[in-house]
Amino acid sequence: MSCEIVPVGCVLTMVGTGSEMNGGTVITNHEQKLKIGHVFGENVNPKFSILNPNYTLTLPKTQMVAGFYDIMNHICEQYFSGADDNTSDYISEGLMKSLIHSSRIAIQDPNNYEARSNIMWTSTWALNTLVAKGKSTDWMVHMLGQAVGAYTDATHGMTLSAVSLAYYRYIMPYGLDKFVRFATNVWDVKVEGKTKEQVAAEGLNAMENWMKELGLAMNITDLGVTDEMLEGLVHSTIILPGGYKTLTPEEISTIFKESM
Repeated sequence: MSCEIVPVGCVLTMVGTGSEMNGGTVITNHEQKLKIGHVFGENVNPKFSILNPNYTLTLPKTQMVAGFYDIMNHICEQYFSGADDNTSDYISEGLMKSLIHSSRIAIQDPNNYEARSNIMWTSTWALNTLVAKGKSTDWMVHMLGQAVGAYTDATHGMTLSAVSLAYYRYIMPYGLDKFVRFATNVWDVKVEGKTKEQVAAEGLNAMENWMKELGLAMNITDLGVTDEMLEGLVHSTIILPGGYKTLTPEEISTIFKESM
């Protein structure tokens, strides 16, 4: 079905979604507790975008760091992909390292123009389809996080941080070599005398420590999820096939429980 698209422009005041250079949208049905964010169309890309880091400096810290993790996870969703492309992966690794470096400056000095501008630019490249080239892409962390958001109305980036580690630790055996690459190329984990499993686990531990540095939500209980919501969360989670393993509802339930 085709319809007329109202032209939109973007003046960026919060980094994270990459909306300044993509056609992504999110649709929420509060009554049915559904949040669907896997909706993209190039015809809704902004006709112009103004990116000035000064316009983001008044954000509260919670929203600032939530945006930082949204960026990180956009890259990870494309990096940890059933089909791979070496050039796209090297670009992704550079973007992640830049984000980690600048985010550590920004949480100490939120008004640091250089750090905030680099984070803003990283956000743009994280979700303008560049690093998806040659990839199947995953997006299951977003599906899990959006279900949490539909039930709790929690900040998007925080819903992603709260479910990420349980998900990545669950699928790590299915994409072990990429998790080893992530550990060594992004987090500088040393491999000498270690198994692949140990190196990969150290990489995720390093990411966890960085997330805690930022002050992100580390579990869904803190976002308001209760045991009574679990069945609904599983039902609301859209299952996508692009990652290392297509999850079953039972596996989704396990991941949510590990995220509590």
